[in-house]
Formats: sequence, C-alpha cells, structure tokens
Amino acid sequence: MASELAPTTMLEPDGCWRLLRQVDVGRLAVIIGDRPEIFPVNYAVDGGSVVFRTAPGAKLTAVVSSPVVAFEVDGYDEESHEAWSVVVKGRADIAHGFTQLLDTTSLPVFPWQASKKSQFVRIAVDEVTGRRFRKVDVSFWEPSSGRT
Repeated sequence: MASELAPTTMLEPDGCWRLLRQVDVGRLAVIIGDRPEIFPVNYAVDGGSVVFRTAPGAKLTAVVSSPVVAFEVDGYDEESHEAWSVVVKGRADIAHGFTQLLDTTSLPVFPWQASKKSQFVRIAVDEVTGRRFRKVDVSFWEPSSGRT
C-alpha cells in the first residue's frame, strides 16, 4: 500500500552522477576483518570515479586489504518533498605516482576535519544506482492509520 502512495522512481546513471556532483559528503562502506564499517567522507566526482582524501588509519587499511567498496549519498529537496539516494559500487585504489597524484590533488576535496589527510583514494565505479521517492507525512505511520 505504501508503494502506491509514494512510488519509488529508479534513476538512470546520468541522473545518479548529476546528484553525486551536487553533494560533497557521502558514506564509504568497507569491510574490516569480517565486519562492515561505514565512514563519512568528503569527496569529489572526477569523470566516472569518486575521489576522497584520508589519513593513515582504518579507512586506508580497509581499502588496501579489501578494495571492493560501496559509497552512498542521499539528499532531500524541501520544495518537491522528494528524497533521493545514490549508491556507487566499485574498487578503491590509493593514488600513487606523479600523474595520479597530480590528477587528484587539483580536485575540490576539502575534509571538514583539520588533520593531515594526504592520501587520495579513487573509487573506480563498476555500478551506480539511484532512486527517488516522495517523502510521506509522519502521520502516515501513526498507529491510527492502520499502516504500522
């Protein structure tokens, strides 16, 4: 019943990339050991890839040991009352060498935290998917509505 009232629209890849370019913070999903972990990161879109900066630590260790990652960004349009979500899946690689570093250091990736984040990681995207849906009023989920 909920899907009839608030249908989900699947987004085309071009629409997903447009939305990815509108936001500068996303969530990186990695595997550390045998557990999933999620980290917020500032990022930039560079062609068909996502680039973020990091420091030595859990994120960097995770992408080195298990480079298959997911990356998620979402947003909400107050005017249209529509929410959206985009998920990227791919392989994360640390930028090495003069050319790779030159390509990444010029990107507008500005972490919010004031610490040294000298490592650039590029997610080579294998798949990008997204969806858009209209946000329902909270009353939709009230016990009196019979939908809970």
